[in-house]
Amino acid sequence: MARGTLKAAIFGAAALLGGTALAAETVTVSLILPMTGPFASTGRQIEAAAKLYVQENGAEVNGCTVELVTKDDTGTADVTKRIAQEAVVREGADVLAGFGLTPLALAAAPIATQANKPMVVMAAATSIITEKSPYIVRTSFTLPQAAHTMGEWAAKNGIKKAVTLVSDYAPGVDAETYFVKAFEAAGGEVPEKLRVPLQNPDFAPFLQRAKDAAPDALFVFVPSGVGSIVMKQFADRGLADAGVKLIGTGDVTDDDILNNMGDVALGAVTAFFYSAAHDSPENKAFVEAFKAANPGMRPNFFGVSGYDGMHVIYEGLKKTGCAFDGETFVEAVKGLSWTSPRGEVTIEADTRDITQTIYIREVKRLDDGELYNVEFDEVANVKDPAKAGQ
Repeated sequence: MARGTLKAAIFGAAALLGGTALAAETVTVSLILPMTGPFASTGRQIEAAAKLYVQENGAEVNGCTVELVTKDDTGTADVTKRIAQEAVVREGADVLAGFGLTPLALAAAPIATQANKPMVVMAAATSIITEKSPYIVRTSFTLPQAAHTMGEWAAKNGIKKAVTLVSDYAPGVDAETYFVKAFEAAGGEVPEKLRVPLQNPDFAPFLQRAKDAAPDALFVFVPSGVGSIVMKQFADRGLADAGVKLIGTGDVTDDDILNNMGDVALGAVTAFFYSAAHDSPENKAFVEAFKAANPGMRPNFFGVSGYDGMHVIYEGLKKTGCAFDGETFVEAVKGLSWTSPRGEVTIEADTRDITQTIYIREVKRLDDGELYNVEFDEVANVKDPAKAGQ
């Protein structure tokens, strides 16, 4: 649909509603997520956490009744775009939310701008996303936050030579760029930068190239859900036996699938913003409630991002009431700070991205017999380095 046509459809729909769209007592949050396909775990986590937040806090907020409507985009950008258009034009959605991958968020951003709707990104992590619409607020993280922190930490902790291995799309490029930038600035050497196709990846030949370079560590970024393949092939290719340390961003040791990886994951060190093992009263309560509401699951970083996304929506409604548009809503939540299950966080007023603590974690087996990312170091108040000029 052309830009002008979409605008006309949006305004026409508002006219047919008699101008009541902004004043409606029901506020519809359209959760656009990959509920089927290879990234379904992302959608499942965000939907479960969003529903938990509503269950815990009630559907009524400041005179508004919050209604969650989940839409499956199958992880396909064209489907995301169509669903977002239908949500605002035909279904009267007040907030667009979710967005499991960068291409999906980028597909929806123009719709949010044209429709003047707030868009809460609960997953997609490429730095540029918030720059694609003035109405985007992000509650997950950016890859540069985690990768830059890991680069600095690695160089300060005995790693002098590292190979990078990333999935070949925008988040992977972000992860590679900011790990290398931080690591080399601190004196580290990166002899190989390996990029693996996103679709149907075979890591084995790339891992062999990494092993041949004889690094101290292999830095890895892959989308959540693919980490188990990397772990298995890392072990099969004998990198650990050759003395190569596996480091990376926390996607590779996703809490949702970590137990299924088995002992090959033990010892992996990652930099990330959330672990189910995070030691705080808020997180213990969150994990307990999430498990009770979703038997057989434990929350991962997407879960906490969806939970916090709903917190931002609720706090926005407390300030605006039911009558808001994208601009009004975003102005209301800029600068918002709160204690999340992950720790202290802030929505930066100038970037609409989240500032948070990045933790250094090691995969360990705890007393309950399960694998967890156990935090042992941290860097507080990390902004997106891509926007902070680092």
